[in-house]
Amino acid sequence: MNSTKKSFGQTLGGLGFSPVGLLVVILSVPLVMGIENEYWIKTLTTALMYGALAMAFDFTSGYIGIVNFGFAAFMGLGAYVTGCLSYHLGFGPWEGLFFAILSSAILGLLLGLLTIRLGGIFAACMTWFVAMAMLSVTSNWVTMTRGATGLTIPLLFKSADNFPYLLTMGIMSIISYVILSLLVRTKAGLAFQAIGQDQEAAAISGIDSNFYKVMNFTISCAFAGLIGWFFAHYVGVLTPQVLHTRATVEIMVISYIGGRGSLWGGLAAALIIIPTMEQLKSIQALSDIMELRLVLYGLLMILVMIYYPGGLSELFKTIFRKIGVRKWTEAAK
Repeated sequence: MNSTKKSFGQTLGGLGFSPVGLLVVILSVPLVMGIENEYWIKTLTTALMYGALAMAFDFTSGYIGIVNFGFAAFMGLGAYVTGCLSYHLGFGPWEGLFFAILSSAILGLLLGLLTIRLGGIFAACMTWFVAMAMLSVTSNWVTMTRGATGLTIPLLFKSADNFPYLLTMGIMSIISYVILSLLVRTKAGLAFQAIGQDQEAAAISGIDSNFYKVMNFTISCAFAGLIGWFFAHYVGVLTPQVLHTRATVEIMVISYIGGRGSLWGGLAAALIIIPTMEQLKSIQALSDIMELRLVLYGLLMILVMIYYPGGLSELFKTIFRKIGVRKWTEAAK
């Protein structure tokens, strides 16, 4: 019996889940199924989308220590690739999925090969420059992207109900987390962590830092393309603003507040921050202040990094340890 429990715990841990985490997922299903308000369904869908992006962002910044300031542009590339295939060639939403992921992955690979060896602020700045260039291309290549007019593409589901989108994004978020968690537990994942902690020491140990950094960067961008595909067929209209740096800032803040190197922390932070911000926007007295949400995001991130650098993931682990479920929380490490 004990061996069965141990095997079950090890299996959950291998997938990145603790019994507590699995319980939260199971209990959230009936709660989500009971939501009938379309506003809250859309809000939760957006939160899950940002959470998935935060996990992919954290896969790079939290493990190899490189901040991809152009991250939203890779999501936008995936969105525009599937959008253009639908608009110009008549592809269906699901037919563009592979091309959206592939295009973002290839650009991530090429950019990684060219710039990732720079490291630190230089690599971060280069990703930002590339994002600005992509924003300019989508704004001015009107014959392909229709520029600021917007590219109208088919929705993922024909129904006007938003719940299928929430369900789809929820499944995508869980799958993304499981895949990234499994990758972190491989030999490559150990190399990622070694590079993030001390690149010189990793190189001395025989780890090919450039190879693993490019691999990590490519995988992260591929997941950005995946979410971009969903976004395109969720909103139905694409404008160049989807590639804007402000989206990267929001993703980065959510990831950092969730806790660097935790993966699931970004998803938890998004499920708290996005609905809270939406509620604050609905309060008349705070509506003008909420227009400065990027400033609020920045202040919140600064406070977290100064007073609780471990983020929400570390806070949750501390709470679980204090209430006596330490061994459950350790299973997901």
